Amino acid sequence: MSTPRPAPPVLLIAAITWSPEVTEAGIIARLEDAWGPISAVGPAFRFDDFTDYYAEEMGAGLTKRIVAFAEPVRPEHLADIKLRSNELERFWHTSEGARRVNIDPGYLCPLTLVLASGKPSAYRIYLRDGIWAEITLRYERGSYAPLRTTYPDFHTPGTIAFLNSLRPRALEVGRESR
Repeated sequence: MSTPRPAPPVLLIAAITWSPEVTEAGIIARLEDAWGPISAVGPAFRFDDFTDYYAEEMGAGLTKRIVAFAEPVRPEHLADIKLRSNELERFWHTSEGARRVNIDPGYLCPLTLVLASGKPSAYRIYLRDGIWAEITLRYERGSYAPLRTTYPDFHTPGTIAFLNSLRPRALEVGRESR
């Protein structure tokens, strides 16, 4: 029989996608107000090169990048974090209610990258309050690797390299809690 123990803290990350009408500096400032200092910034890339999923709502010319926060979080707070990201997105809504910024928070731990979503799917686990969690990447053979269901933009060498660069910190955070 196993003995239940609390999960160790994890690194909070956010994948942010924004339209040209919004400044990245403004997004970063609001994210830091919500979750503290950002400790690492991944490479920016053209989100439109991967999908037109948000084109109707957010327009063309979208940019995306992943940021990591300095302060570790408890993984059981992921639903609260996603609900807060939804609130933050509303700041940039147009008068018609269209988003100009999409914030996908998640956490990185030594074994996985987990993202929160407000959309159900067969490969997502329900957390609470309309929020699901999805394993987006798993660590194997020395690197984070995508699953069959992983979004294409999380397959890129730049994204994988950035997340791999964060793994030593994820390991350290997990050890600090013991």
